[in-house]
Amino acid sequence: MTEQVLRVVKGDPTPEELAALVAVVAARAAAPSATAEPERPSNWATYWRNARHSIYPGPNRWRASAHP
Repeated sequence: MTEQVLRVVKGDPTPEELAALVAVVAARAAAPSATAEPERPSNWATYWRNARHSIYPGPNRWRASAHP
């Protein structure tokens, strides 16, 4: 027994119209699913992530200023 996939609820389609509908549905089902690309940070966010941190004043802070 075959499973009913499409059913005409209203109207009287011609065999050509049914064939066109089946072709579209079959092509859509066979198409690979569109996968969303993972979001990557914007260039602006990447710049600030890699930018050096502020230098804060204090005793011996000059040593820390040379380290990232």
